[in-house]
Amino acid sequence: MLDSADLSDRIAEILEAHRSLEGPLLPILHDVQAAFGHIPQAAVPQIAKALNLSKAEVHGVVTFYHDFRDMPAGRHVLKLCRAEACQAMGADRVAGAVKAALGIDWHETTPDGRVTLEPVFCLGLCACGPAAMVDGRLVGRCDAGIVAEVAE
Repeated sequence: MLDSADLSDRIAEILEAHRSLEGPLLPILHDVQAAFGHIPQAAVPQIAKALNLSKAEVHGVVTFYHDFRDMPAGRHVLKLCRAEACQAMGADRVAGAVKAALGIDWHETTPDGRVTLEPVFCLGLCACGPAAMVDGRLVGRCDAGIVAEVAE
């Protein structure tokens, strides 16, 4: 884990890399998350000050966009589609089985840090529902066996 000085230095590097951009908040947040696996709370004031924004404005953007995290994710991220087409193909049944198998609910991580479960609304695989995304890889026609795949 980085200490606060290392965190501050790395954030400063990211801010400097985006200095010439107009409206750089989103690219900065993406790079911070890529560097740390989440947006550390300690980064928010530093980003806000550099961009002449309030901490509330930066926090608002972080919490508005679902792909930004304020806590590290598990080693694997399982996203299950919750859109209507996938629901019509049994996504609710798959979601229930996955939650039961992992012992977690949406937006939670297993106690061993292995899997984070997230809902998403349309992965663009409507004809192949129910759909999921495992560590950025799309999976169509998934069933509760998706948990076994994530565990591998």
